[in-house]
Amino acid sequence: MKQLDVQIMGQSYLLGCPEGGETRLLEAVEKVDAAMCKIRDAGKIKARDRIAVLAALNLAFELSELEANTLKDSRHAAASSPAPLEAAPRARGPVSAAEALAEPQLSALLQRLDNALGVDGRLL
Repeated sequence: MKQLDVQIMGQSYLLGCPEGGETRLLEAVEKVDAAMCKIRDAGKIKARDRIAVLAALNLAFELSELEANTLKDSRHAAASSPAPLEAAPRARGPVSAAEALAEPQLSALLQRLDNALGVDGRLL
């Protein structure tokens, strides 16, 4: 596993990164940094852990909106296309790809934030 030295809100963090995942991790760091700096710059919250929690919630909310829109778009596309000749049975009802990915991605994001906060404190 590769390690990357990054900065979030002016503080350095050494993060573990799977081979080939550097670009995605750096993009995630950029999003988290921007979200946290925006909250900090608003001036109402000073504590780094509270800023991190709010940034994580904002990013999770954006992800859920994206998933909802993806689900809505896929339902709209399915309704406007002809029905398949044979429908495959579903065990637990409809689950979009975005919904299937959301929980592990959110868990991974929270774990990364916990690791990044280190001695500053845990999110949850």
